[in-house]
Amino acid sequence: MKNFELIDSVLRGNERDFERLIRMYESDIFRVVIGLLHNKEDAEEVMQDIFLKLYSSLSSFDRRAAFTTWLYRIAINTSLNFLRRKRNKVFWTELKTIFQFSSKEPSTEAKMMERSKHEIIKYAINGLPKNQRLAFVLTKYEELSQKKVAEIMNTSEGAVEQLVLRAKNNLRKKLSAAVGFETVQLSNKKMRADEKSKRF
Repeated sequence: MKNFELIDSVLRGNERDFERLIRMYESDIFRVVIGLLHNKEDAEEVMQDIFLKLYSSLSSFDRRAAFTTWLYRIAINTSLNFLRRKRNKVFWTELKTIFQFSSKEPSTEAKMMERSKHEIIKYAINGLPKNQRLAFVLTKYEELSQKKVAEIMNTSEGAVEQLVLRAKNNLRKKLSAAVGFETVQLSNKKMRADEKSKRF
């Protein structure tokens, strides 16, 4: 059964076909959402909102457009709205806390190294401008073609290519800065430890 046939069936009140529609796209949409939110619990919450919005707005779907493009837009907008509601967390403040472990904790440096890679990448992606983040997530996490991403973002393929290039450059800068900050922190800790050992 094709998308339009499923949609017509859902609009006639067939809930099983709506569940079928969800199963068809659930994995793809989840990859986009987790790529934007980087948090499984948040992503699962947003997924519920996405499919509720899908159900309530299905009758307004313009069939001249691709269903997947329309669904991706719902997913992206819902994810971004969720992020806006969580703006009380400041990007660099959170990044800084990654490296502030109590000196009394055992294996501080080991814990830091274990957490740092994933956390630094997450915060770096979240720190990108909106369109760069979307283009990067859709092409790298979802592995969509530039043509498909251009349709979803309502822009040209050339613009998508430029956004991805800028995103990569910005990520390179952010990650380099973060690695430099980590190196300084570790170096300072080592110096303090060496000085302390010399006293004894």
